[in-house]
This record gives sequence, structure tokens and C-alpha cells, in this order.
Amino acid sequence: AKNIVNLLCPVVEPSAGTGEIRSLTLRGVQTRTAAWPASVSPAVLFKWNAEMNIFRRRLLKSLTAALASPVWVGAQPAGPSIRIALIEGLSGPFGNTGEAVYRNLLWAVERVNARGGVKLPGGHPMLGLERYDSKGQNEEGLAALRSAIDDGIQFVVQGNSSSVAAVLIDALSKHNEREPGRRVLFLNYSAVDPVLTNEKCSFWHFRFDAHADMRMAALMEVIRDDRSVKSVYLIGQDYSFGQAVLREARRQLGAQRPDMQIVGDELHPVGRVKDFLPYAAKIKSSGAQAVITGNWGNDLTLLIKAAREVGFEGKFYTFYGNALGAPAAIGDAGIGRVVAVADWLPNVPGAQSEAFYRSFRARFPKPEDDYVHMRMQLLVEALVQAMEKSGSATNMVAVAGQLEQAAVSLSGQGGRMRAADHQFQQPLVVGLMDRQGAPGVKFDVEGSGYGFRVIRQISPAQAELPSTCRMARPV
Repeated sequence: AKNIVNLLCPVVEPSAGTGEIRSLTLRGVQTRTAAWPASVSPAVLFKWNAEMNIFRRRLLKSLTAALASPVWVGAQPAGPSIRIALIEGLSGPFGNTGEAVYRNLLWAVERVNARGGVKLPGGHPMLGLERYDSKGQNEEGLAALRSAIDDGIQFVVQGNSSSVAAVLIDALSKHNEREPGRRVLFLNYSAVDPVLTNEKCSFWHFRFDAHADMRMAALMEVIRDDRSVKSVYLIGQDYSFGQAVLREARRQLGAQRPDMQIVGDELHPVGRVKDFLPYAAKIKSSGAQAVITGNWGNDLTLLIKAAREVGFEGKFYTFYGNALGAPAAIGDAGIGRVVAVADWLPNVPGAQSEAFYRSFRARFPKPEDDYVHMRMQLLVEALVQAMEKSGSATNMVAVAGQLEQAAVSLSGQGGRMRAADHQFQQPLVVGLMDRQGAPGVKFDVEGSGYGFRVIRQISPAQAELPSTCRMARPV
């Protein structure tokens, strides 16, 4: 892709004293020279090169996406589109989680386009989804945001890091104040540090996942009633989200299970631990009967695998233990022991829910691609609803005004956005790992032979928590 861009978009360099231009082309192709008019000033040359560099970057991104993406990306409808920038860790230790997000959002975009696009007064533009790799890092995320804004995109989606989400919110708030003609909205599908819709809430940010305190409260519905567990080990990733999970676990255990002993409380580096055996050995030696963790991605899979290898026989109460390799990693040892909380699970009872899941698997039949998020589908539906009700895809104040009132449903599931803090309110479910074919486990996870039986359903009213948000709105 870089070679193609070099060929199509030469950078002009006048040779000292000769007034010639030098066109930099594909390596191995003879360099061409031509006369450089003496009347052309250095300022004009600088402007040409600056504009060419912007064009080069955009063309390189498009070519790279086209060459790296599966064939089905090209099946998206052609023509003018409303572009959405996915800023996510698509490489590195959590690249698999980023790709799972991309499949979900792509499926949602395809659904909208299949029914004719976004119905606006001037026509029915299609949605387009563009990838920007943040590598899961704050600075890379900010660089990706700048690129998306330079590319003219006004809708950003991100979620697989609360620390990245926090810097994006701050950067967007400053950008939108500085450049009201190019405002951007941020739709968050997974960054669940509670502060993002409390102390750090923003008019330009909307969260579609239940935040960590809401998820912990759902898990506590089960932990509170499980009197067989008397001791627990807390372990999490050492950044804002992981710290919030353990902090809330301590608070809620003190309130609802004061009899339960916390025998370990530990944070570990995010995405850098390759061997969790030392951590698993400490968990086992502590005598803990259960582990509470918000770990996700490989940090969860490797932790659970290590726990199995050291012979830990306690329970795992998790935020994300229902996919991305975790069930296969623990195997039979997880039956009746791994608990996960989610906004939806494949074994949620009901014909509509089953049809929804089967439709996703028909679209992505590979076992390793089996990770569908209802909330990401609802996110796209809510955005489309907001654009159609506001009659605009470019007036971000109008779109945000409708988005904060959004109420959407799909396949029997639904939710509403709370205007006070832009926290989506939706049902939550708690699932218990079991072998596929057991009662309530019609579907397994990623071809592992293990799935999650729904053991608790929590209504939006039960899941809702108060907020301390004091939102500043544009005048």
C-alpha cells in the first residue's frame, strides 16, 4: 500500500541551484526530473507538499484497509455515506477483542444499509465503518482521533479501554469547543469506568454498556445468595477500570456480605503478563473459595487457564468470562464455577433472542468469531434513530439532543439513554457456565462445548444506579 501511494502521490523536492523537481516514486522505478518554474515560491511548494501529505495519509489508510480486510468489507453499499470511526486496539495483546468489536459493528451497519440506509430529508445515505488502530494505548488513541477528524468523520466509537476513553472524552470536549463547525460525537460500547458518566461526564459522550458498579451490583445478586462461599480473592488490571472494579467489590461485599473474608486484593499490569501461574498459585494458597475479577481479553483467559493448571477449584465471578477463549481455557473445571454478567447472552430465553443469535452465526460462522454484543447493535440503532429524528447527520448538537432521549429495541431486547448523564439503561443477565446440552444451555461459546445458562435476569430499573454527573451543555 505504501509503494502504491508513493507512486501516485510524489513529494516534490527542488534541487538546490538547479530548479529541478524530483519525483519520489516506487522503489526500483527510475526517478524522474523536470524543470521547476522559477516563479513558484517556496511557500507554494510547502503548501503543495502539505496537502499532498494529507492526501497520501488518507489514501494509504484506505488502501491498507482494503488490502488487510476480508473480502466481505467490499460488499458495503457504494456511494456517499455517514462515516463512523472505530478507534480500537486492533493489534497487540488485545487485538482479538478489537476484531470482535469490528464484526459486531459491521453487522449492525450492514443491517441499517440493507433496509435502505439513514432516512434523512435530503436522501438516504448509507453508513460506513472505518478502522483506526489505537493499539490500546492513550497516545495512539489520540493520534487515531486526530486522523479521524482530519478525515472529516463526526462519529467515533470506542470501548476496550477506559483510560483511552477518558483521554478521548477530554480531547473531544476541547476540540468541539474550539471548532464548533467540526464537532464530533463519541459513542462508547465497553469502557465502563463509572467516572465517565459521573465526574467526567460530557455532553459529547454516550455510554451503551452498564458501568462497572452496575455490573458488580448484578454479580452481587448471586454472590449475596451463595452462602457456600466464605472467602474471596480480588484481582484486576492495574488501570482506572480494574481499580474501580476492586474498589466497588470491597464496598459491596462490606454492605451485602460482611461475613465474607477478602483473602487477597491484587492488581497486575495490563496486557503485559504472559504467565499468570504465580498469581494463580497465590490465589490457591490463600484458601480463597472464589475470585472476583473484571479482567478481559487475554488477561482473563490466561488467568483462568493458570488457575486450572494449579488446581484451583473455587468459583470465578467475572465481568467477561463468557467468551474470547475463557470457557475453552478452563474446560470442565469451569462447570458450575464460572459466572459472568452481561447485557445479553445467547441462551437468554425467547424465540426472538434465539433468532438474533442464529442470524449472527450465519453471518460469522467461524467458531472463533462467536462473540456477539446486543449493546453494540443497539448503539448503532440509537445513532440512526437520533439522526433520523433530528433530520441531520452533521449537526452534532441536534443529533446529541435526540440521542440523549433515544429508546431502542431489537429482537426482544432494548434500552433507553438517560439524558442526565448519557448512561444507557438496559437489562442485565448473569450466566453460569455449563456443558452444552445441559438444561438452559442450547448454545455453546466458540465451539468449546460449554455455554452459559441464565441464572439471574435484572430489569433496567433494578440495574439503574444514581449519578453525580453535572453536565455542561453547549449554549
